[in-house]
Amino acid sequence: MADATPELIATARTALACLDLTSLNDADTAADIDALCQRAIGPAGRGHTAAVCVWPRFAAQARALLPRDIAVAAVANFPGGGTDIARAVADTRQIVEAGGDEVDVVMPYRALDQAAALLAAVRAACPAQRLKVILETGELADDALIARACGIALAAGADFLKTSTGKVKTNATPHSALVLLQAIAAREAAQPATRGRVGFKPAGGVRTVADAAIYIALTAQHLGTGAGTATGAVTAQRFRIGASGLLNDIEAVLAGAASPPPAHASSY
Repeated sequence: MADATPELIATARTALACLDLTSLNDADTAADIDALCQRAIGPAGRGHTAAVCVWPRFAAQARALLPRDIAVAAVANFPGGGTDIARAVADTRQIVEAGGDEVDVVMPYRALDQAAALLAAVRAACPAQRLKVILETGELADDALIARACGIALAAGADFLKTSTGKVKTNATPHSALVLLQAIAAREAAQPATRGRVGFKPAGGVRTVADAAIYIALTAQHLGTGAGTATGAVTAQRFRIGASGLLNDIEAVLAGAASPPPAHASSY
């Protein structure tokens, strides 16, 4: 097998620092979350993930296990993205009361006319937490619908636009990423006071460093230096990757192995 290039290793380090290491299986147990948090922390010298992402019932456990520089994210209105505001708010309050730092909420993507009210209620229930709004772009499919969903989420106070739950047939793709990034960039151009505030998170199907490299490059291209530091480096403040298996390939690349080719073509 070919060796990892210095560029690929640098990409792996960026992907690790921006990773929301995720476990959202129906059968998750406390032992699974223990293992997840240990993987997020990692061995000495490897570096750690940006966050873990879990069910609300595990948020308190994760917060107790992790250092403060690893955020605890948990999901609300997940995975169905229904229109029950009370349920979405109850999920959100559970996350907040457990000490969670971030709420990943599924917007009602099948009923966009009801999305604004639900997102406003969730935003009000977590005023101090980072709010990532999941659009389920693979189900919206049409670019105009995705752009409409972006506008609703941004108007409701989203801190991140996230592509997918990872629970449907089509999850993150470079094309859907482009639509979300363009929506963020257009808002910043129209409202300069919002510059640097909203981030982007692809989720579902990002399994290799080569996959992650596509989304890192897109974010750097469309959000520019606002994606991170003054040098333009992409950081966790404005870019995250939602994945459960990506860490395996990150660790392999950091150990010197090449990454398999990306799942999606780099043209978009």
